[in-house]
Amino acid sequence: MKKCCIIAGGEIKKFDIFDSPDSYVICADAGYRYAKSFGVKVDVLIGDFDTFRDELPTDCEVVTFPSEKDDTDSMLAIKLGLERGYTAFDIYGALGGRIDHTIANIQSLCYILNHGGHGRIIGDREEITMLTPGSYSFAAREGYFSLIPYTDRCEGVTLRGMKYPLNNAVLTNEFPLGISNEILADTGEVSFKSGILLAMYAK
Repeated sequence: MKKCCIIAGGEIKKFDIFDSPDSYVICADAGYRYAKSFGVKVDVLIGDFDTFRDELPTDCEVVTFPSEKDDTDSMLAIKLGLERGYTAFDIYGALGGRIDHTIANIQSLCYILNHGGHGRIIGDREEITMLTPGSYSFAAREGYFSLIPYTDRCEGVTLRGMKYPLNNAVLTNEFPLGISNEILADTGEVSFKSGILLAMYAK
């Protein structure tokens, strides 16, 4: 099944980061401006339109919500994608700008996980995903690779193929031990037994 690509209204300085040309595209409020400026075909525009105040488009489905609501526009887009059967999400424009929205967008990765999906936040300089216990491989890239506990504790953390390896370690959310690692092999291996981890590439 195709991915669901969500374009939010945060900061996007360039769009060569966009690698989901065949995705089902949902724009959250002002994210529509990014999509149109970069020539991305939009399937749905959703939000309360407190930021996107232009005339609403006629080239896609438009779903309107009141400004006083529990969900952010990005969360509305995620819920719509899940309702329409998508489980893989690439989210753009979710970083930068207001820090509260950035944190809320990172939290939304947990919502996707808890509803049977998997999401990535892709920015100009970062890529963020959220992991449940298991084993994972990450390709070597330019820059840094960091692991940040999202829950209080992540136990049994083992890292292979990295500058700073770990063996059956405990990471906690009160101390940033997993920041600024580097993948030295073709792939870095991450495994852990409990908790939820944020995994992040950063240029």
